[in-house]
Amino acid sequence: MHLEAYCAVLAGGIGRRFWPASTPARPKQLLPLAGSDPLIDDTLARAVALVGAPRVRVVAAEPLVELMRPSLDAAGVDALVEPKARGTGPALVWAASEIERAQPGALMISMHADHRIEPVEALEETLQPALRAAREGYLCCVGVRPDRAETGFGYLETGREATSGAREVRRFVEKPGPARAREYLKSGRFLWNSGIFAWRATDLIEAARRCARELAGAWPALERGDAEEFFARAEPVAIDVCVMERAQRVAAVEARFAWDDLGVWSALLRARQVDEAGNASVGSTRLLDAADNVVWTESRRATVIGVSGLVIVEANGELLVMPREEAAGLDARLRKIDTDASSSEPPR
Repeated sequence: MHLEAYCAVLAGGIGRRFWPASTPARPKQLLPLAGSDPLIDDTLARAVALVGAPRVRVVAAEPLVELMRPSLDAAGVDALVEPKARGTGPALVWAASEIERAQPGALMISMHADHRIEPVEALEETLQPALRAAREGYLCCVGVRPDRAETGFGYLETGREATSGAREVRRFVEKPGPARAREYLKSGRFLWNSGIFAWRATDLIEAARRCARELAGAWPALERGDAEEFFARAEPVAIDVCVMERAQRVAAVEARFAWDDLGVWSALLRARQVDEAGNASVGSTRLLDAADNVVWTESRRATVIGVSGLVIVEANGELLVMPREEAAGLDARLRKIDTDASSSEPPR
C-alpha cells in the first residue's frame, strides 16, 4: 500500500562542490555517490515505493531533466520542468499548484535527490505522522536527531507536542558555528533540518501567499498557470526562508531512518564503506599508511602514500587535491579561480 500523497523530488543544480566529477554534462544526481547506482535512481526508487510512480514529480530545469530522462523513464515518473532556476521556494510553490490542479486537497511530500536515506521502510514510518500533521493544517518537516556538532546543516528547535504526535517548531537556525552546534547537540531540543517536508499542497500555497514576499509579483501568473511568467517574476529564495521560517503552523517529526546530505566530498566518509584506516575510495586505488582520505578516480589508478585527511579526485581530465576540511568551501574556491583567471586574460 502506498501513502496517499504526491511526492515532489527536487533535482536541480549540478553539484559544483563535487567537481571535477560533477559537471553540467554529468551533474551530481547522475553520480554513484552513495553506492553503485546514481543518486537520482536511488531517490526515485524511494519515491515510487512511497507513493507509486504516477504520483511522483521530479522538479528540475529542462537540461537536467533531459540528462535524467533514462532514469525517469525507467522509473515511470513524470517531470515538472522549471523554466528557470529560482531556488526551492518558487519550485515547490509551483509544484504544489500543479499538484493541487491535478487533485484538489492533495497531500504532498517534498524530498531532495541528493540524500542518503536507509531504510525506505523507516522513511514511510516517519512520514505517516508527518502526513497526519499535514492533514491538521501543519507544514511539517522531518528532523534528524544530531549525533555530532555538525556545522554544515541547518537546525530546528522543537516545542510542544501537537495532537498528531508531531512537535511544533519554535524556530529554524541556519548553519551554526562550532560552539553553537555543540550547545544544540547538548540541549536535546534541536534536530537537523533534513529538507524533507509534508503538507497539503493548498496549505503551502496559502502560507507562501501570506509569507513569501519574494513571490509577491508572481501570484497572478501562478493563478493563470503561466509557469514562464511565474518564474520570471519570482525572486530566488529557499522554501525554508520564504515560508517555513515565517509561517505560523509548522511542526516536525523525528526521523526513524539513517540520513545524510551528500553535499560535499567529505560526506562520502559517512555514505561509503571505509577501510580499516578510515579511507573511502572509489575506482582503482592503492593506499599505504594513509588514513581518513576520500579518493575517487575514474580513468587512472591512484596510489596514495603517507597522507591523511585529504580529498583526492581524478575525473574528466582534472585532478583535485585538497584538505578534507576545505570540502564545504570548494564552490567558493572554484569561483575565485574562475574570477582570477578571467581577470588575468589580456584585453582584446
